[in-house]
Amino acid sequence: MRQKEVMGQSMRTTKSARPGSVVYVPMDKSEFRSIIFSEKKKNKIKKIVILIILMIFVIGCCMYAGISYYYSYHFFYGTTINGIDSSNKTAYEVEQEIAGKKDNYTIQVRARMQDPQAITGKDIDYKYVSSGAVLQLLKTQKSWEWIGGLFETKNYMVQEEASFSREKLEEQVNSLNCAKKENQIAPENAYVSFVNSEFTIVPEMEGNELNTREAYQMICRAIDNDAAEVDLESDPKAYKKADVTKESSELQNMVNTYKNLTKTNITYTFGDETVTLDGNTIKNWLQFDEKGQLLQNDEAFRQHVVDYVAQLAADHDTVGTERQFQATSGRTVYVYGSAYGWKIDQDKEVAQLMQEIQSGTQTTREPVYSMRANAHGINDLGDTYIEVDLTEQYMWYYQNGNIIFQSEIVSGLPSDPDRKTPPGIFTLNSKSSPSVLRGEMTANGTYSYEQPVTYWMPFNGGIGFHDADWQPYFGGDRYLTGGSHGCINLPPENAGQLYSLIQYDVPIICFY
Repeated sequence: MRQKEVMGQSMRTTKSARPGSVVYVPMDKSEFRSIIFSEKKKNKIKKIVILIILMIFVIGCCMYAGISYYYSYHFFYGTTINGIDSSNKTAYEVEQEIAGKKDNYTIQVRARMQDPQAITGKDIDYKYVSSGAVLQLLKTQKSWEWIGGLFETKNYMVQEEASFSREKLEEQVNSLNCAKKENQIAPENAYVSFVNSEFTIVPEMEGNELNTREAYQMICRAIDNDAAEVDLESDPKAYKKADVTKESSELQNMVNTYKNLTKTNITYTFGDETVTLDGNTIKNWLQFDEKGQLLQNDEAFRQHVVDYVAQLAADHDTVGTERQFQATSGRTVYVYGSAYGWKIDQDKEVAQLMQEIQSGTQTTREPVYSMRANAHGINDLGDTYIEVDLTEQYMWYYQNGNIIFQSEIVSGLPSDPDRKTPPGIFTLNSKSSPSVLRGEMTANGTYSYEQPVTYWMPFNGGIGFHDADWQPYFGGDRYLTGGSHGCINLPPENAGQLYSLIQYDVPIICFY
């Protein structure tokens, strides 16, 4: 400072550009030592700071390395595995916690129409089995990135492997209430019923009869997936199903068939008399069980039809019945007829009626006949017939109530049962002109007799009308001694006339 002041003064006193003489000012040694000491102190502090920094750095590196090493065996902070907080835990510790959860494993089994039941892990020796997935997850963790773990969370899901006894599970399934026979209701098929005056399909009932094998497989899969609950009803295969459902085309066809059945109306005509078969009667032929299910029994139903037709025949057939007949002579006679009259062809009528019932036919008709008569009612002979009075030995041919032909006759020999003309009601079988009448064939191959005739009109097997020019006379008592072999002998001219008049459907009444 002094130097500066001196120099300042000097400069103020002179204006010369030449430098002046240098004046040395003595320095205080104490000041010099303080400067040196200050510099050394600064350097020392600097070194200490650097050393501290280095030490901190080294310690930090060591700590970082140590922590990194720690996290090579532990999961980062903020790590969750399968819902377990795995922060700072080893793979073994995590797996122990997973295993701990398995120790308390229970699965609820829900079943149709039953309360839920539980199967515990202890019941089936349920145990955790390490698959190495947790350890493998730890190995993929980069331990030196542990700092990042402090600021983020990571959630992982790994497959939890477990083992259990299949045999013990099967035992547990079989012991469930839903698997016991006494608690099971078998499914019921849909069926057709007659409700509110119409046929309808009653839907099937599902029941709760268990397919035990399928239920076992279903529970087994649920346990494999570590499920806490399984609902057997969620699998359509777990329960036995009805064989027939309401969607069955067969049931629908049944409904349509039986609906037609109730529409059926068949009116039979027997002359002026009618008999009606309708759906109400037919419905009574059906069979129903105690719950109203229609029992499809085609054979039983057909038997009802057969019985109905048989009753029609019993009420209206006249073949094989005895008739009261007013003879021309004024006598009232009773004549049995097995070859004339009304006779329903029951087999054909049953077949036609079955078809009409199935199609719901509404019609008016006659039954199917195998034999027909001229009229209905008590006297089915009508007013066109041939009357042969075997006692009077006389015959008449009535047409529409009028006599169009009459003649004396000679009938069979009454004293010989093999030659006596049998009574009855018949119709013409055939007629031929000429013809040869033959008796029985003998042992040597010849006939007992052979008789040529001009007109032959059989009506009862080998018995018929024919000309007999060998008879000396007709009528009266000729038949008692000169009777035929059963035929009705006529004078040749009368036989020719009858041959030209006789019709196939005209009843021939023979009586004594």
